[in-house]
Amino acid sequence: MALDGITIANIRSEVNAAITGGHIAKIIQPEPDELLITVKNNSRNHRLLLSANASLPLVYLTDSNIQAPMTAPNFCMLLRKHMAGGKVTGVLQPGLERVLMLAVEHRNEMGDLKTVRLVIELMGKHSNIILIDDTDVIIDSIKRVPFHISSVREVLPGRTYFIPQTMGKQDPLSVTYDDFCRALSSREMPLYKAVYTTLTGISPVMAEELCYRAGIDSDHPSNTLEEASRLHLFNIFSQMMEDIRTEQFSPCMIFKDKEAFEFASLPLTQYASLRCETWESVSALIRSFYAEKDLRGRIRQRSADLRRVIQTALERNGRTLALQEKQMHDTEKRDKYRIWGEMINTYGYSLAEGASSLECINYYTNEPITVPLDPQLSVRENSVRYFERYNKLKRTAEALAERIKGTEADVEHLESIAAALDIARDENDLAQIRTEMEDYGYIRRKGPTGKKKQTASSPLHYISSDGFDIYVGKNNYQNEEVSFKIAQGNDWWFHAKGIPGSHVVIKSGGRELPDRAFEEAGRLAAYYSKGRQAPKVEIDYTQKKNLRKPGGARPGFVVYYTNYSLMAEPDITGISEAAN
Repeated sequence: MALDGITIANIRSEVNAAITGGHIAKIIQPEPDELLITVKNNSRNHRLLLSANASLPLVYLTDSNIQAPMTAPNFCMLLRKHMAGGKVTGVLQPGLERVLMLAVEHRNEMGDLKTVRLVIELMGKHSNIILIDDTDVIIDSIKRVPFHISSVREVLPGRTYFIPQTMGKQDPLSVTYDDFCRALSSREMPLYKAVYTTLTGISPVMAEELCYRAGIDSDHPSNTLEEASRLHLFNIFSQMMEDIRTEQFSPCMIFKDKEAFEFASLPLTQYASLRCETWESVSALIRSFYAEKDLRGRIRQRSADLRRVIQTALERNGRTLALQEKQMHDTEKRDKYRIWGEMINTYGYSLAEGASSLECINYYTNEPITVPLDPQLSVRENSVRYFERYNKLKRTAEALAERIKGTEADVEHLESIAAALDIARDENDLAQIRTEMEDYGYIRRKGPTGKKKQTASSPLHYISSDGFDIYVGKNNYQNEEVSFKIAQGNDWWFHAKGIPGSHVVIKSGGRELPDRAFEEAGRLAAYYSKGRQAPKVEIDYTQKKNLRKPGGARPGFVVYYTNYSLMAEPDITGISEAAN
């Protein structure tokens, strides 16, 4: 669900209470379309994240800090000039528009008190962050929109700012009963659709909720709704709007099959049969619902070049492996030539000169066999020719077996890197994966050669319900670290059977592990594997002392000959991740 006007009203209320009256202490721009503003208010630092990402625009308060880039972008420098040290005088929302405005008082170079507003437009691909002055003139924006991109509204320095028209929609906080009825009566469409296409900031989910609370079928044609039903619907709608005016919000998240799939800032009574969690903070709800998705999206964008390299290498190795296997199949007839040569040596004394075949009994199977001969060659020369063919194919098969083994190892290695890209959490993880790809020649190393730069990327650390430390490698180098540095002899090691995935180690500390600890470690191994989307994943587990790393093997490759197995769901709900 995208942020609708009601949820944004909830965010406005929460952010306004937290930062109004405070002073802006820090502004950073960690992403081209993202800001993190720190406001000091009532002796506490409040961090406000603003994202104009086209696929996932967000605004929420966060406790997490983000490292600032080495060089601040121009827009960030501009904001520091006009807002740093300024006082936040309010957080505004025009109607129920998907727009928030931070009003900030600051003193300019002349010492005069000025007011600027930072406008955050949460409008999908049109999302933007715009700085305007007290006369609504645009100072600059995080995304400039010239005329050739949008003829409806330019977003450029010097232009007058205005909120884009929302196709004639009405403000739900001020709409009258007559306007409400007139709009619904004029639309030949399902009732819930007429509601959200008529009123600004109302999402399809909240339109469905309105119909559900009113006891009216949401698919009922809007233009045929009876007067009494329209009046009842408007009364329920007015109650919802009153909750918004008086800031009676109740952030909630709905779960379906253990997955969060919907949220809202007002109770969603239409999902009474599903699990519902209420939240005290809408920012915390949004972080839970969206933050990981946003992070995954950004990491995926940054790893696109690595993914292309991996995919290209996998396709190339796939073609190579198919050709090698075909060639190996062609060598399977080699034993036929050896047997023909032996039959000629055994029975060839009885052949007449110039014979074109030999009819005899194959003493390996006691069945008749016909051996073709070249009449131009002697019996001995025919025999030598077949033994030469046999030996050539035998040598080819031996060489192909080694090549196939190497190609399969390459494919396994590439698939493990691809799996590591799927669970990478930050730039340091990507840097470590890039280093591995450079070390094995998949990409060319940039910069001077020599001592490799160490990246600050460490395995994941979880705490089991019984207090045992569990470590999870996020890539092959971390898998190596988990299995052979962190793990000790009697610690337990887990890995998804037959598919790429993380090495998981649970530290026993010399104690006997309870069944629940094995189950939780297995769930982590299933979740951080290529089988994450499967209902259950088979997990091999053994003690660390049973692991062996073959000489010359690639990072993360181990062998073991003693193990147990369990089936685990790839669900890590309830397993606590240790604080960094």
